[in-house]
Amino acid sequence: MYKKLFLLLLIALIPLFPQTLYANEYETPSGIPLSEVEDYVDDYVSDYIGKTTAGASIVIVKNNEIVLSKEYGFGDIENQVKIDSGTSIFEWGSISKLFVWVSVMQLVEQGKINLDEDIRNYLPNGFIKHLKYDDPITMLDLMNHTAGFEERIFDLGYANANQLKPLDVGLQIAEPNQIYRPGEVVAYSNYSTSLAAYIVQLITDQDFNEYVEEHIFQRLGFSDSTAYLLSESNEQIIKNKVNGYELVDKGKFERSTEYYMSLYPSGAINGTAQDLAKFSNALMPQSQNKNVLFENEDTLKKLLSQSHSANEHAPGIAHGFWEYDGTYKGFTHGGNTNSFSSNFHIVPEENFSVIILTNQASELDISYGLVKELVGEKEQHTVSSSHLPSSKSLEGKYISARRIESGFLNLYAYLVPLTVTSINEKEIEVSLAGATAVYTQTYPDVYKMKNGHPLFIPTSVLYFSNDDGDIKQVHTSISDYLPMDKSPYWLTINAILAVYCFLFFILSPFVLIISNILSRKRKKQSLKIRKWIYLLNFAGAAFVLNVSLLIIRMLRNIDRAYTEVLPHIVTNYILTIISSISIAFFLINIKQDKTTKFQFYLYLLTIISIILLISLLITWQFYS
Repeated sequence: MYKKLFLLLLIALIPLFPQTLYANEYETPSGIPLSEVEDYVDDYVSDYIGKTTAGASIVIVKNNEIVLSKEYGFGDIENQVKIDSGTSIFEWGSISKLFVWVSVMQLVEQGKINLDEDIRNYLPNGFIKHLKYDDPITMLDLMNHTAGFEERIFDLGYANANQLKPLDVGLQIAEPNQIYRPGEVVAYSNYSTSLAAYIVQLITDQDFNEYVEEHIFQRLGFSDSTAYLLSESNEQIIKNKVNGYELVDKGKFERSTEYYMSLYPSGAINGTAQDLAKFSNALMPQSQNKNVLFENEDTLKKLLSQSHSANEHAPGIAHGFWEYDGTYKGFTHGGNTNSFSSNFHIVPEENFSVIILTNQASELDISYGLVKELVGEKEQHTVSSSHLPSSKSLEGKYISARRIESGFLNLYAYLVPLTVTSINEKEIEVSLAGATAVYTQTYPDVYKMKNGHPLFIPTSVLYFSNDDGDIKQVHTSISDYLPMDKSPYWLTINAILAVYCFLFFILSPFVLIISNILSRKRKKQSLKIRKWIYLLNFAGAAFVLNVSLLIIRMLRNIDRAYTEVLPHIVTNYILTIISSISIAFFLINIKQDKTTKFQFYLYLLTIISIILLISLLITWQFYS
């Protein structure tokens, strides 16, 4: 009888203490029981480690306690050395940017930085030179990547540490052009972040890496991480650093070349996943303990509050963090170098975080795929289909706002566009670089990823803004896309003409040799103009060789100083001068020499082809 009464009483009291009974039932935001997390992760990564991913270090934190800290794969594949637990050092890539934004907010808290102030008021006079607009650029623009800078690859980093420059010098060498009006377009920018770090350096009168070490790393108790790897005190960290790899084929990995960032605040921190877990704990709501990063809890709240969004139903940016549309609102940032890939994801509402570091370039399956499984997806409350516009109007090709506009690398954006195709009235297929995903419309012109390649997980929500039905921008929290500004037909014609010019100047020397042999047999010599045509063909073949070598060098390694490609640019100018002189002397001497019709038309075709080739090189900026 007493047992029955006790049981009934217990059942009646269950609603009064649900946390006690259910706290450990669903520990991850996606609903995976804490007791099953390790098995789940083990099973997930087994499909990738050693097959498409070299190695990984994974840490999962719940309620400020590490519930999983585990390493997979090899840090040295050649010698079969496994990644060590808690000591293996990885490059964090762009996760490093988060430490710039925390530094900025520390100075905001102290009243030394105003987020809405024009950054030129903090910089030396004339420090930024390549501005297109007079509008002020604020620190908030730098945090939101809306300062309007184009992408720049040259001098961002180098394969040789001896090429590194001090931060201020590196910023001046690598300064990009401003191509968008401030505040209008999100164009992810390494330069913006490093510029913000330089402002921290100027205000504190302390090298940025030293500031981070003192005001963030030491406060958090980092033991195996450094903001500047080449410091003499980092001998042990360098020793513990794992090798970075590129995936050549399934199960086959190739050692990557070393990479040293000149604009180091944007992506040069090296450290462990366990130290990043300490960082994630400091970003959680502090109910009892004082926050070690900020004096005022409101500063942390401001840091993780939305600072930019194009639509209320689409995730935006929170002072440098990317908002994530998961089961619960997340804040995240990925990282990529030419040897490592990483992902840092926190869910403050659930006091949950996951950190994934891999020693492989462009890794997506674990760093993004596993995170998605752990944090889950937000349940969508879609608007009635009758209130949603047709997806047909979205079809087309879009180029990334994070693009190079100045110089020959501007061609890349047109070779790899974002392509949108309508599947039905409310679904679209999005493709990029051979990867595809299906998106479903959840609100007017807002599309949520339904399924597809992990490449699209960071941009799982797209918002298409329009002006009277014409798509103006495709908004994501990382970087926007803009409608293609060149006709596909125009691009196709350019491609055909380029192939023609290359083939012509590869084959024409052989045709000229045959023509010369035939002319000698017939005793029909045209020496005066023939030598200029020969020179013209030499110039054309040299153009083809020079541009081909430039493309091959960039494909093999894009981490170069501009001075390394400058000889190719200068060569194009020299060959253009040679070509112009050759054409001029040919026209002067054409009436003095006798030529066959075949020779005359061949010579004329050569002139037209060289002019066409030079025009294409000018169009695609192979002279800058």
